[in-house]
Amino acid sequence: MSEIGRTLRVPDANLYYQICGSGPVLLILQGGDGDADRAAGLVEQLADAYTVVTYDRRGLSRSVIDPDDGRPVPVETHADDVHRLLAEVASEPAVVFGSSIGGLTGLHLATRHPEQVRVLVTHEPPILDLLADDMCRTVNAGLDEAEELHRGTGGLPALLRLGALNGVDFRRLETEPGVTMSPPDERRTANIEFFLARDLPAFRDYRLDMDDLDAMKTAPTRVVPAGGQDSHGVWGYVAAERLAAHLGVATTDFPGGHAGLTTHPRAFAARLREVLSSFGV
Repeated sequence: MSEIGRTLRVPDANLYYQICGSGPVLLILQGGDGDADRAAGLVEQLADAYTVVTYDRRGLSRSVIDPDDGRPVPVETHADDVHRLLAEVASEPAVVFGSSIGGLTGLHLATRHPEQVRVLVTHEPPILDLLADDMCRTVNAGLDEAEELHRGTGGLPALLRLGALNGVDFRRLETEPGVTMSPPDERRTANIEFFLARDLPAFRDYRLDMDDLDAMKTAPTRVVPAGGQDSHGVWGYVAAERLAAHLGVATTDFPGGHAGLTTHPRAFAARLREVLSSFGV
């Protein structure tokens, strides 16, 4: 199936997004430096049953900020962008899948606009507020190291450090059967730089409103906290477990680790189908 690329004007930016397939709207929110194209493997597996919408997060690839003040982009701004995108592409509550910072964005969206989200699958959302104090200190120290590496030696070493913090060894993945890892090209290098300089500080500053989280227990949105089956004990998975416990639901495992949607797209898509079918989607 061919993807249709479009642009949506939002406050101070143009959002590039793609639509592929037919059926209920399924919006994919990538994490890290991921843009719309990074979800291609997942889209290919899901477009027969869903209208799959992917997009370049504000500041990445074809989603240009105008005017750009150079400051970090708050999670709240990303969530507002997604709110406007869903208003453009969906006439009914949609399914939202978000990974990492995309999962955090989806969670904030669901607290502000639950009428737009039928099911939210939030995969290893980086919610520092839900971690025990000792783990939170360890994670923040690792994030400090990544930011220092970015300032001193560049984006790729910092990304590798972040990967290790999230239980992902990118160099090992390059040799794992069935896993495809592409070296960064010019566009991805720019996306890595934007993520490290503008998105990483913003998600570190984000504070989850516990009253909003409590309201999700009775909201129309069904929230599915999820994590990679290879991520047990890693902080992103622990955050998902804590979120699940707070909401009184189970944590759902997906294939792979923190980056499973890109490293294991076929198995990941099959698991996502199972989860969504349990909600009649």
